[in-house]
Amino acid sequence: MTYQNKGRFLYKYAGSFLEQATKKCFEYAFPDSGSIRVPNTRGQRPMTFEIDCLVGNDALEIKWKDATTDGDHITKEHTRIQVIANAGYTPIRVMFYYPNRQQAMRIQQTLETLYQGIGGHYYYGDSAWTYVQERTGVNLKDILVQIANERVPNDAQA
Repeated sequence: MTYQNKGRFLYKYAGSFLEQATKKCFEYAFPDSGSIRVPNTRGQRPMTFEIDCLVGNDALEIKWKDATTDGDHITKEHTRIQVIANAGYTPIRVMFYYPNRQQAMRIQQTLETLYQGIGGHYYYGDSAWTYVQERTGVNLKDILVQIANERVPNDAQA
């Protein structure tokens, strides 16, 4: 399997698994939480924005990683968090892995500023893992590490 194909596999399957597992942690801790859509009150496209997990008034956007690097991404995300805030929710971004390319990192810094400027929160890296654990009582990182270690043959661990 080529490096590029491994990356696609990781992004598609492992990344979406982490996002779904995170949602399950919140649904476990907050049984009334879940995904909802809010109408786009600032434009025609898209017609709605999805909130990955609504916990009370906290509108969580859960990402394993975000490597998008174009200006349209910033514009859409800015519109999304404004729509969510205008609907009475607090936008919160939970992103586990920070991109490593310079342009993608600059975009994430801009997004963090946008979240903070609208009264939201932006967690990434260790702070994302900590946020999930503090809010839900579930140490997702330790669970995933334990599962991974159980899958590795004993010879490979030594």
